Amino acid sequence: MDMGGMDMSMSSGEMSRTNKAYAKGFWYFVAAAVALFLVIRAINFVLNWSRLRRSRTHSVQFPSKPSNRFSQLWATLTAAGREMSYPQLYVPFRHLSWMTPPPMSRVFVLLVYWAVIVYMMVKDAIIKDINFIERIAFRNAWVTVTQVPLLYLLASRTNIIALIVGTSYERLNWLHRWVARTMFITTTVHGFHFWSEWVGKNLVAIEVDMMPMVKYGFGAWGILLWMTVTSFKPFRSMAYEFFVVQHILAAVMFLWAVYVHVPASAKYNVWFAIAALCFDRVFRLGLLFWQNINLRPNRSSCEGGQWIGHQAQLSPLGGSMTVLTIKDVHFKWRAGQHLYLWLPRVAPFEVHPYTIASAHQLPDTCTCNSIQLVVRSHSGFSKRLHQFARKLEGATRSQTLTALVVGPYGHPPRWDVFESLVLISASTGASFTLPILENVLHSKAASCVKRVDFLLAARQGEEIGYYHGRLHEAIQKAKLVGIELAVYISVTGNGQLEALTSMPSPSSSSSSTSNEKKTILEEVRAAANGEGVVQPLMGSPRRRFSSVSSDSHIHHSASRPDVAGFIRTAVEATGGETGVAVCGGQSLVAKVRTSVAKLSDERAVHKGTGAQGIYLYVEEYSF
Repeated sequence: MDMGGMDMSMSSGEMSRTNKAYAKGFWYFVAAAVALFLVIRAINFVLNWSRLRRSRTHSVQFPSKPSNRFSQLWATLTAAGREMSYPQLYVPFRHLSWMTPPPMSRVFVLLVYWAVIVYMMVKDAIIKDINFIERIAFRNAWVTVTQVPLLYLLASRTNIIALIVGTSYERLNWLHRWVARTMFITTTVHGFHFWSEWVGKNLVAIEVDMMPMVKYGFGAWGILLWMTVTSFKPFRSMAYEFFVVQHILAAVMFLWAVYVHVPASAKYNVWFAIAALCFDRVFRLGLLFWQNINLRPNRSSCEGGQWIGHQAQLSPLGGSMTVLTIKDVHFKWRAGQHLYLWLPRVAPFEVHPYTIASAHQLPDTCTCNSIQLVVRSHSGFSKRLHQFARKLEGATRSQTLTALVVGPYGHPPRWDVFESLVLISASTGASFTLPILENVLHSKAASCVKRVDFLLAARQGEEIGYYHGRLHEAIQKAKLVGIELAVYISVTGNGQLEALTSMPSPSSSSSSTSNEKKTILEEVRAAANGEGVVQPLMGSPRRRFSSVSSDSHIHHSASRPDVAGFIRTAVEATGGETGVAVCGGQSLVAKVRTSVAKLSDERAVHKGTGAQGIYLYVEEYSF
């Protein structure tokens, strides 16, 4: 009996050392993956710096082309990786689109991650002896608790992993959800093996009574199940504000349940997660105070300056759009970044992210930094905000209120390292792409950009009316700086293109605006077939329309754009690398992903044909 106990003790000790070794190995794997992405980031930084340096030499026609054997090899490897990672299958059914699988890049990451997890789950554990069930159960317990710190690191806005690899927290959030789902599987395997052993020996009641930790284990499993199920998109979309509140509370309860459940030797994982959670919250709170408290506001030189928060002006546009102008912000931002907005008068307990729609200081608003946000009314906060703006407008009262902001967040790439830019957006997605265009045009630093193709699509004219005037200004600026700019506007709603052209343009004279409206309406009628269905204009020779001049490269269409053809035309017109940025819904994003991958494969980019690379950056509407 004593020998048997000694053998079991020795076996348990060896089992514990083995499990701890695999847990340590998991973090070696994470560190190696982060280091790999850091190396890739460093190489790309050096190559981009070299491009910009060559762009100052006017004798180099295409600075983005590889200039030596190493850069050519790197470009070939990059092109092959992009072709494999960009494609994405889209599920086109209305109520099933949430089942659209991730793009191939994320699928590859998940396959590698799952391979590591499965290896840890079964390596040296599948041995048919008396300890088989307990060995599997304890191994999966360690596999689960080892992932807890990673789960909370990926959920943080102050994300150390994102900082190192050169990305932003929201671009790692998908991995946070998949790590949680993987943890649920390993947790279930852990609990199932113990449960099956107890049921077989009729020990369930005894184990639960003798070991209170078992109850907390069931509780942790139930909380993880709840968070996993409610994190699927259909449930998140039902009431997103409620989802956020209950998710935070559940995350805290989960940590407590795990802490009580695991032995002392594994509690360091919980403390690691608690440290990540607390650091993130403290940093965000500090950022909130720093950006929204001004002890010495200079109201004489800066309109809108105040002690707490910022003065925000609301401007309702049409039946669904609201423009917020936030004055006297105390930070700089880059085109494509976003911030979190808190309007206590509209929603006292809600904070929401919005893309900064302006790329530089706004004219006629403030002598200090001012930013604009464009909010489209859907439901919840955005709907209440639009109703609030309408109420202020109807009451003829001051349309200003106090706004608190936190940010900016996001890590968009450098856009001045590409020869050609293709900017594609749907509706308010132009809040992402238009500042990129304006930033490129107004930049005084060295740049490789020579051509920009801009596509903006929407169903309703009012959705893009706000951007229309700024696009006219961009065209004028492009002429001054010598960048070829072509703007395409596609309004697919019935009669909505005519509604768009009825909006006044700030850079138009009355006569030129009238001529533009007449020309566009004639084009729409000419594009319609005998049954009154408008035919695609994007895939055929396009006539140019502008309220500025006849060669301003503005094209209007009343049909769905041919996105693949649009990208192909832009890519084939340049001799250097092309950067593609897209911001829109899931269907548009998937279409662009697949089109870029297919085009790169057809052209055999960096494979001896002379075709140059195509880079893709995606900003997707999602919760």
